[in-house]
Amino acid sequence: MSIRDEMITRLEATFQPRELEVENESYKHAGHAGDDGSGESHFAIRIRAEAFEGLNRVQQHRTLHKALGDIVPRIHALGLDIGA
Repeated sequence: MSIRDEMITRLEATFQPRELEVENESYKHAGHAGDDGSGESHFAIRIRAEAFEGLNRVQQHRTLHKALGDIVPRIHALGLDIGA
């Protein structure tokens, strides 16, 4: 299973989002710092879920990182666009 697929599975199970986009942006960073050659080093997530209602930005990020668990240390970069 790809890292992208793992992210989608975990985020859907945890948040039941009404909107979820997970984009592998590794191709944009080929040859740059953090590119390990795996093609799975840079990602962007856009998620909208009720679970983020009332949380400040730091709390939203921490909540999402917790849901991703051991995936976060396996990648170099993660862009987040989180909302309720």
